[in-house]
Amino acid sequence: MVDLPAIEAAIVAIYPGHGIQFVRNDAKGFNNLFDIVSVQIFKFCRSKCHKNFKMKRNPRKVKWTKAYRSLLGKDVTQESDLKLERKRNRPERYDRNLMRDILDSIRHNDRVESHKAERHSLKKLEANKHRREKEKQKELQQDISLISALALLLEPSLSPPKINVKISQAQLEENLPMEE
Repeated sequence: MVDLPAIEAAIVAIYPGHGIQFVRNDAKGFNNLFDIVSVQIFKFCRSKCHKNFKMKRNPRKVKWTKAYRSLLGKDVTQESDLKLERKRNRPERYDRNLMRDILDSIRHNDRVESHKAERHSLKKLEANKHRREKEKQKELQQDISLISALALLLEPSLSPPKINVKISQAQLEENLPMEE
């Protein structure tokens, strides 16, 4: 595998013999053979990356790129703990300190992933809460005439006044229903 420069937009590693290379020559005139020429080499994993480069798109603003994901903190491939956790093709001698470091890094990565998942779910809930509030405001604006009519009915100044009347115990007994 070939290491990718930081400017790459590629998501995967580029194996030798694959992809497209673009060489940019920024020479500012040649007076003799010993002038220093600055050359930039860009490696693209597929034509999609190459076409976006030719259209002068910024990889940090295109959502599917590695640069965008690392900018938002979603990409964890740069963490040194993942190097300890990766598979190796050759067997290694047992080393107690290395094993402890590997187990610690696995626990740390699990905590990081669970924290990211929790943060993601909270962000989704917050977005849904904001959307529900907007829907409630829209419904309120549409049905404001019904609410204002109800408010007029419930307003105490428009309802008939209530009169308090004192009734004696004898009048209460007279008005009781008769049993048959």
